Amino acid sequence: MLYAVTDLETTGGSIKNSKITEISIFITDGEKIIDEFTSLIDPERPIPYFISQLTGINDEMVEDAPKFFELAKQIIEFIGDAVFVAHNVGFDYNILRSEYRSLGYEFRTEHLCTVKSSRQIIPGYASYSLGKLTDELGIELVGRHRARGDALATTELFHLLHNTSSELLNSLIQSDIIPKHLHPGLDFDAIEEIPKLTGVYKFYNEENKLIYIGKSKNIRSRVQQHLKNKTSKKAIEMSKEVVRVEFDLTGSETIALIHESNLIKKHKPQFNRQLRKEKYPYGLFSFEDGKGYINLHLDLIKKRNDAPITTFSNKKEGVGFLERSVEKYKLCQKLTGLYPTSSSCFQYHTKECKGACLGEESPEEYNQRIDQLIKQLNFDLDNFFIVDRGRNKDELALLMVERGTFIGYGYLPSQFNDGDLETWKEVIDRYPEDRDIRMIINRTIRIGKGFEIRKF
Repeated sequence: MLYAVTDLETTGGSIKNSKITEISIFITDGEKIIDEFTSLIDPERPIPYFISQLTGINDEMVEDAPKFFELAKQIIEFIGDAVFVAHNVGFDYNILRSEYRSLGYEFRTEHLCTVKSSRQIIPGYASYSLGKLTDELGIELVGRHRARGDALATTELFHLLHNTSSELLNSLIQSDIIPKHLHPGLDFDAIEEIPKLTGVYKFYNEENKLIYIGKSKNIRSRVQQHLKNKTSKKAIEMSKEVVRVEFDLTGSETIALIHESNLIKKHKPQFNRQLRKEKYPYGLFSFEDGKGYINLHLDLIKKRNDAPITTFSNKKEGVGFLERSVEKYKLCQKLTGLYPTSSSCFQYHTKECKGACLGEESPEEYNQRIDQLIKQLNFDLDNFFIVDRGRNKDELALLMVERGTFIGYGYLPSQFNDGDLETWKEVIDRYPEDRDIRMIINRTIRIGKGFEIRKF
């Protein structure tokens, strides 16, 4: 694998408005430098005085230097398939992308940050700025704030990281959306304008057909993951078909789950069927044994025909819930499936179990505590609002449950947080309850984080 360790000097300002004044790239295999490219660049605009004071590069120095468009092809060919490496890669990588975008070209490649990598591989330093870190490590840095000096020092730092743990270093490489792998009609600028907020996203193909629906707490990141995904044939096939992305912000993750569920049932997108993977494959089930005790059992939902009491994203999550429930409700490890045995459970000997496993506690007394747990999870006959975060800081999200049935959700200006509940009911858009929505509400209540419950 080859790496293109790069440093840029610029005119300053925002990434979109900044122009490159100098570039230096060292191609390395992780152990030795193979090639170098360094050049001043005419930014075609005046260099601010304070930038000249910092870098030493002034207008006179770049007057006869090539303009970026004159070097653009040469830089692309020089980098080739190498991983783009920089100290604080987000700056250099996006500045370079901006320059290419101004020429109508999408520059995208795998990239790696030596700041983040250093924090992982050589932790414990007071500062990870290039100057202070290289000084601590004894790496010579000649020509600070000039592209070649900084790039060469970054290359030596990169060699140290590579020799310390090349496996961990390569695991920190960030992939990017590569245009040649995707539909030519996809607007990449529109993808980058998607907010990093909670909501539902929708993929459309060139026939304007909805082909996939998903939800995320960070919809931009999740959309980008889909477009970069090469882990399966179906994932690659879908990413190649996407020509437009739409999204609905929800604020509340619970509302995002409900909205996603409703849209999938309504539109039945092609790739939701083909890529379908149960989000919550494990369920908690109950049954009464021959002695009259209600037992709890964690199982795969696809193996059962009956509805689960609640669901879990994996077995570990389910076991953790059962362990906490055993402690909270003084339940028996044996009757919750946590301690398979033909005799007493472990906690019977520590006097934390009241002896249901041996018949010493009556089924009626034990089942009362099981019923409390199940009632808490099922919210039967309860009237309440779940008050969650809205789509912005001035808004609340409301989900309404009345007599144990999900009614719908809506949004309310946060100034009405202490207002009349009848006003709250007026903003609720009604949705039919189904098994999936009930499981979503059930799971939200069970996790119990990041929201408030208001009973009425």
